Amino acid sequence: MQLTSGIIEVDLHGLRVEEAVKRANDEVNKASGSVYIIRLIHGYHGGTRIREAIEDEFSCGRVPKVKKIRPGSNPGITELILREI
Repeated sequence: MQLTSGIIEVDLHGLRVEEAVKRANDEVNKASGSVYIIRLIHGYHGGTRIREAIEDEFSCGRVPKVKKIRPGSNPGITELILREI
């Protein structure tokens, strides 16, 4: 995990799908009010299952702290938006 000016970056490489979703949930739950984005780095080829599981877990308001989900700067990244800046 790396914190940079309100953005937490979490590297999920090497984790199984269940582990990755749990790690993402843990980061959301412990994020302070100064955090507005949690950037999940899951990879492109092997990370598609993780990306799909993350989208499923955090979509449709299932986790109230996550306002929306968006793709990152490349297909290997998904961002969880906790608040707008």
